[in-house]
Amino acid sequence: MMRVTFVHADGKERTEAEAEPGSILLDVAQAHMMPLEGTCEGQMACSTCHVIVAKEDFDRLPPASEMEEDMLDLAAGVRRTSRLSCQIILTADLDGLTVHIPAESRNMQGPR
Repeated sequence: MMRVTFVHADGKERTEAEAEPGSILLDVAQAHMMPLEGTCEGQMACSTCHVIVAKEDFDRLPPASEMEEDMLDLAAGVRRTSRLSCQIILTADLDGLTVHIPAESRNMQGPR
């Protein structure tokens, strides 16, 4: 098992989660009641699973694809260390990963 820390949108509360290597970060977040919608179910057609990776952890992630970067351009509150949680597959190298939940999100798919 590996550990992931979710820093809530208020910047104060934290949720510590355990995950199996190979898990998708979005699934782990949703299982721990984090407010990440994931409207497109991991198809990179929205940005509702946008997270901000802690600066000290960002370089441990593989680079974002061009398609992911394009979707992040549409995310609310994007930062240099922003990623789509549906695209982060947890590996042993990412044990101890910390991500921040943004205060707002933008659903580019519109109402369902």
